[in-house]
Amino acid sequence: MRNAPIGVMDSGVGGLTVVAEIWRQLPREQVLFYGDSLRCPYGDRPREEIAAFTFQALDFLVAQGVKMLVIACNTATAVCLEEARIRYDVPVIGVIAPGARAAIAATMNKRIGVIGTKATVESDSYPRALKQTHGGLHIRSLACPHFVSLVESDRVDREQAWPIVFESLAPLTNEGIDTLILGCTHYPLLASVIAEAVGSSVKLISSAEETARDVSLWLTEHHMTRIEWQDPAHLFYTSGSAERFGYMGERWLGKAISVHHADVWASEEKAL
Repeated sequence: MRNAPIGVMDSGVGGLTVVAEIWRQLPREQVLFYGDSLRCPYGDRPREEIAAFTFQALDFLVAQGVKMLVIACNTATAVCLEEARIRYDVPVIGVIAPGARAAIAATMNKRIGVIGTKATVESDSYPRALKQTHGGLHIRSLACPHFVSLVESDRVDREQAWPIVFESLAPLTNEGIDTLILGCTHYPLLASVIAEAVGSSVKLISSAEETARDVSLWLTEHHMTRIEWQDPAHLFYTSGSAERFGYMGERWLGKAISVHHADVWASEEKAL
């Protein structure tokens, strides 16, 4: 199993921010990624639907023989992480706890903002994770449901994204926060516009770096790091257009990637 890939899933392309950080910290590890772009975004869907979609993706990755699962989606982490850890025999890592730890380390005035999808904000997952470590925090959560669509449609440049980002983040301007958690792995792809909207004094926290550190720590402690020296062959699957996903992947990862179309729910429909 040491040479098996790390399975990473997301509702779309946002999880590529986590993949990029895994590549940076663990260049020898192979990544097997599934992005559910056809059904993205997850954030406004009922919890039952989010869970169904997430477990279809995770089941698919497990069937490929991965040695670890990374739920690189805040919405899916909020809804499914605990059940996933019971359901699978491989370790499962989410993105919320790592992001919370990074925010606590970064804040100076103990006033932290959290932006995410509607489902993530309503789950109260970030405030719980933050308060478990530090009880004296002021936390302001805000749903930004349009941000995922901006990223998935490749409208991340300032001219197209600014009106939506500025209007969405306006409620945070008087909260006095010095740290803002980007509580969706799509949001770092809008980081420059978000930073302009909230001001240079606010530190943006992406959970990608800390999540990859959790992956590295677990693999090292359990002697599960890859031992093959040849360059790993990364594989990417999407429920949407492979060509479109490949374009987005190359743009955000900085190199061409191998992308295949996969309907992870097909086997379930055949069984019915």
